[in-house]
Amino acid sequence: MTVLDGARERWVHSGGVELCVAELGDPRRPTVVLVHGYPDSKEVWSEVAARLAGAFHVVLYDVRGHGRSTAPSPLRGGFTLDKLTDDFLAVADAVSPGRPVHLVGHDWGSVQSWEFVTVKRTEGRVASFTSMSGPSLDHFGHWINKRLRRPTPRRVGQLLGQGAKSWYVYLLHTPVLPELAWRGPLGKRWPGILERVEKVPGGDYPTASLPSDAAHGAWLYRDNVRPRLRRPREDAYAHVPVQLITPLDDAFLSERLYDGLELWAPQLIRRALPAKHWVPRTRPDRLADWITEFVTATEDGRSGTGAKGKYADRFGGQLVLVTGAGNGIGRATAFAFAEAGARVVAVDRDAEAAARTAELSRLIGAPAAWAETVDVSDEQAMEKLAARVAAEYGVVDVLVNNAGIGLSGSFFDTTPQDWKKVLDVNLWGVIHGCRLFGRQMAERGQGGHIVNTASAAAFQPSRALPAYGTSKAAVLMLSECLRAELAGQGIGVTAICPGLVNTNITATAHFAGVDAEEEKRRQRRTARLYGARNYPPEKVADAVLEAVVHNRAVVPVTPEARGAHLMSRFAPGVLRRLARVKPPL
Repeated sequence: MTVLDGARERWVHSGGVELCVAELGDPRRPTVVLVHGYPDSKEVWSEVAARLAGAFHVVLYDVRGHGRSTAPSPLRGGFTLDKLTDDFLAVADAVSPGRPVHLVGHDWGSVQSWEFVTVKRTEGRVASFTSMSGPSLDHFGHWINKRLRRPTPRRVGQLLGQGAKSWYVYLLHTPVLPELAWRGPLGKRWPGILERVEKVPGGDYPTASLPSDAAHGAWLYRDNVRPRLRRPREDAYAHVPVQLITPLDDAFLSERLYDGLELWAPQLIRRALPAKHWVPRTRPDRLADWITEFVTATEDGRSGTGAKGKYADRFGGQLVLVTGAGNGIGRATAFAFAEAGARVVAVDRDAEAAARTAELSRLIGAPAAWAETVDVSDEQAMEKLAARVAAEYGVVDVLVNNAGIGLSGSFFDTTPQDWKKVLDVNLWGVIHGCRLFGRQMAERGQGGHIVNTASAAAFQPSRALPAYGTSKAAVLMLSECLRAELAGQGIGVTAICPGLVNTNITATAHFAGVDAEEEKRRQRRTARLYGARNYPPEKVADAVLEAVVHNRAVVPVTPEARGAHLMSRFAPGVLRRLARVKPPL
C-alpha cells in the first residue's frame, strides 16, 4: 500500500491525453498542486503530500506520458511547454475552479511551472510558486547569454561548471539510446542508484512505470531545451510570489544558476538546505514545513516569512534546540537562530532564564519558541525531554549542546566529587544530547546538525584546569568520532571552541582547594579578566551559525583560541611549556 492509495482519483482530458490526478485533503481549503520531475511520476511527492494534506487540498498529477497518464501521439512535439501549460490549466480548472492554486515543482516539474507563472494566460490561476531543482529555461538562456557576451574568468568558470553538471542533457538529446537504456539495464538499476547515491529511501517510489516514464520524458528535453536556450523570452517575469528552495549538494544544478533571479521574480524568498537533488524523498519534513509556511503567508496576504537574519534562507522554520540557553553563549546562540527565523527550544536548568530566552526569541524573529527546564547531567530527565520535544515540536534540525560549568584548581585539589560534577555536565550532558536527539535525527533520515561547545582548553593544557580541560577535550574527540559516524546520514557535527568570552560562567565557576571566601575572590577576579577581554558571546553565536552552514568540524572562535589551536598542531611543545605557568589568580 502506498501513501497515495487513500487519495481520490480522477481523469482530466487535455489536448488528446488523459491525465491521472490524485487528491488528498479537504477541497474547501487552499489547493496545492505538486508537479513532479524527470524521470519521476506523482509518487515522488507522496511523503510531502501526506504531510500537507492535513492543512491543504493537495493535488498531484502524472505529467503526460508518465505514470498512469497517457502519452501524446506522436511523441515528438507532444511535450512542449505550451502543451504542458494546457495540461496544468486543465487540472487547475478541474480541481479548483474559480480559485487560484499554489504551485510546487521539482526538477522538470519546476521547469514547466516557471512557464506557468510567467505566461499571461495563467494570470489569476496561480497564487504562489515553490521551485526546487529546476530553473526557468528562459532565465537559464539569459544567464548563459550574459556570460557569453561579457566573459570573465569567474563567469567562464560558472559556464563550464554548469556545463559539466548538465552532461545528462546532452545524452538525452541523442536518438534512441536513452529509450533503450531506460527500458533496459538503467531502468532496472535506477532504484538502487537513487538509494546508493542520493540516499533515497525505498517504499512506493519509484513505481513500475519508471522505464516508460523515462523514455517518454526524454522528449521534455528534446522539445524544449535547445529552442528556449537559443531564444529565451524577454517577458519571463513571475506574476506570483516565488519561494526558491536550493539543495546545496545538487549534482545537476549549480547554485550560481539562480544569481540575479530577483530581476525575474520580484517577490522572491530563498531557502537552502544541505541535501542532494531528490529532496521530495530525502527531506519531506523540511519541504512540507516551508511549503506550509509560504502558502499560509500568501493566503494571509503576507509577502514573506518575517525572518530577516543573515541566514533566514537557511534556517527559517527549522527546529533548533539549545542547552544552557538561559544566558551567555547559549542565549546568544538561541537569539541568532531566532533572528534567522528558526523555531527555538531554549533549555536550561534555570526555568526563569529559559523562559526569558524563549520570550525574547519570539520578539527577535522566531516564529515559535519554547522553554524547557532540565539538568543535562540527568539521564532520565534528558530522555523525557527528548520524547517531549519530539512529540510536541518535532524532530530537532539543529542541536546545540552548550550547557557547561567551570572548574579550576590543581589536580590534587580536585576531589572525586568535583570530577564527577564537571564530567556529568560538560561531558555526559553532551553525550545525552547527542545520543537522544542525534538518534532521532538519524532515524528520521533527513539530515541535521549537532554543535557541541568545547573550549580552547580542549587543546591547550593548563595546570589550573585539569578537570575542565579533560571534559572539553573529551567533547572535542566525541564530536570528531560522531562526525565520522554520522557523515553518511547527512548529519554534520561541529565542535565549537571559544576562548575567553565575556559570560557569567566565571561568576559561577568552582575553584577547588580554597575556602568560600577565597573562591569568591577568584571568581570576581576572573570575571574582571574576562570582562576586560570583553569578547561578546554574540560572536560565538555567529560562529555557530557559520559552522552549521558550512559544516565545519572544529571551530576555534576567539583569536587566542585560534592561536592555541595552531600551536597544538605545529608547536605543541610551546603549549606544554606555557601550561607550566601559574595563572595570576
